[in-house]
Amino acid sequence: MTKHIFVTGGVVSGLGKGLTGSSLGRLLKARGLRVTMQKLDPYLNVDPGTMNPFEHGEVFVTDDGGETDLDLGHYERFIDENLTKASNATTGSIYSHVIAAERRGDYLGKTVQVIPHITDEIKRRINLLVDDETDVVITEVGGTVGDIEILPFLEAIRQFRLDVGRGNVCYVHVTLVPFIGPSGEQKTKPTQHSVTELRSRGIQPDAIVCRSERPLSPDLKLKISNLCDVPVDAVVNAADARSLYEIPLVLHEEGLDQVVCEVLGLDHTVPDLTAWRHLVERVEQAEAPVRVGIIGKYVSLPDAYLSVVEALNHAGIHHGARIEIDWIQAEEVEGLLAAGRLGDLDGIVIPGGFGERGIEGKIAAAAYARENQVPCLGLCLGMQVMTIEYARDVLGLAGANSTEFDPATPHPVIDLMESQRDVTDMGGTMRLGAYVAQLVPGSQVARAYGEEVVSERHRHRYEFNPRYRARFAESGDLVIAGESPDGRLVEFIELRGHPFWIGTQAHPEFKSRPLRPAPLFREFVGAAVRRAEGRNPRLPVAGELDLAPGGVGGAAGHAGGSARP
Repeated sequence: MTKHIFVTGGVVSGLGKGLTGSSLGRLLKARGLRVTMQKLDPYLNVDPGTMNPFEHGEVFVTDDGGETDLDLGHYERFIDENLTKASNATTGSIYSHVIAAERRGDYLGKTVQVIPHITDEIKRRINLLVDDETDVVITEVGGTVGDIEILPFLEAIRQFRLDVGRGNVCYVHVTLVPFIGPSGEQKTKPTQHSVTELRSRGIQPDAIVCRSERPLSPDLKLKISNLCDVPVDAVVNAADARSLYEIPLVLHEEGLDQVVCEVLGLDHTVPDLTAWRHLVERVEQAEAPVRVGIIGKYVSLPDAYLSVVEALNHAGIHHGARIEIDWIQAEEVEGLLAAGRLGDLDGIVIPGGFGERGIEGKIAAAAYARENQVPCLGLCLGMQVMTIEYARDVLGLAGANSTEFDPATPHPVIDLMESQRDVTDMGGTMRLGAYVAQLVPGSQVARAYGEEVVSERHRHRYEFNPRYRARFAESGDLVIAGESPDGRLVEFIELRGHPFWIGTQAHPEFKSRPLRPAPLFREFVGAAVRRAEGRNPRLPVAGELDLAPGGVGGAAGHAGGSARP
């Protein structure tokens, strides 16, 4: 029977329930178990697809077109499984389903209430992930214990243990043990209050993961054990780590996976963490600095580009390089060009986005990269601004633009597809999820992927206008390196004779993995490494990860800073 782990959080938000669950999933997979994951979000939006990135960070996209919480990106990167839209459920989607069912008469005239109708729908969502191919489902409950919004979720997971049997459910609670500077003490009271609040909802945690700046003493662990009614071995300390990829090893050393296996009656197979340990070693050994500028609208909230950053880190560690991100506000690019700041970059990434703000700055960055041989990777909107820049500056199409930004442009090199023009629902005009592309043999893109048919995830409305394909082809330098199988849609462009000037209509960052970097990011960072070494030959020389049999087949991470699980 499928086992279930529920991860809840207390005291404050942002403690890292997602990374804790992801790390636990990695450890269980290392024991040979088949694992999948899920996020229950308490907000009333149906999904995060229409939310401003400043509100909730990036929107992560699944193969089947689900617009989901960014924690699903952590899940996929750690457990190396492709999730689906069923792995993210929100209060909005749950209430929408229940209200629609009531309108259809599915409840036969009964009074519709939070209990049992909302809680039953939550449990149904959890059970969507249960099948014969899954040993363990890890479900993270968003929000913090004590929030009014998550009460139906707590009630549902309390009932769930009764439904499937006590031996098939494990509750893991993540709390904070703060350090009070003036007194020089770590305080357990917030954890005590958090567990008391959880128990008041009928849930007794089986394990407590204590987040802290520094390691907890055995006495503090014993105190938490006694006051929270949890075995001392199940009080797990997750102190700040040097990189987020070290967290699974920290939790394993603390015995979290062992405790969970005992609660669930799983075989106590010794986990094989050889590849993961090698990965962490690569993170720690990365020395060659590579400076990458991300030209974006939401740079004041790095979580808006979380998967882009992680994909860069994956590629950086593959090359033995330390990625240093230079966050550049797109609206300020033209001033930075005058100041020469972009000349200090080893590579430029122009990420996806929506709306007109900052577009001219992104176009200017694409032009600078093209003219000065700076490696440049354009993602989704990034490919579109590269197209606009080339049309204006090389093809001489004055005023070329996207109809998203200028409906009256004389040269709409980026435009809506005909089938989308009359659709009014915002989600209905989107190309979402995985789409196949046919690559041009011998192109830079095809060499990066090592194959000529690839699948990447998409999230966009506007496309390369096919009416201008011939004009671009006549220029001789810009290559349409990949297109949809029917030849209608442009998926990849590249520039002949440039170290790396490639744009894709897709979001390859969503499929990058710590042990298997996304091909375009891997090659982009490789080009940036070569530029860095050429500009300063006295820097430490980067070295690619050994891909020989027995190696880890790629690596990831960020060598500097602390990680919060």
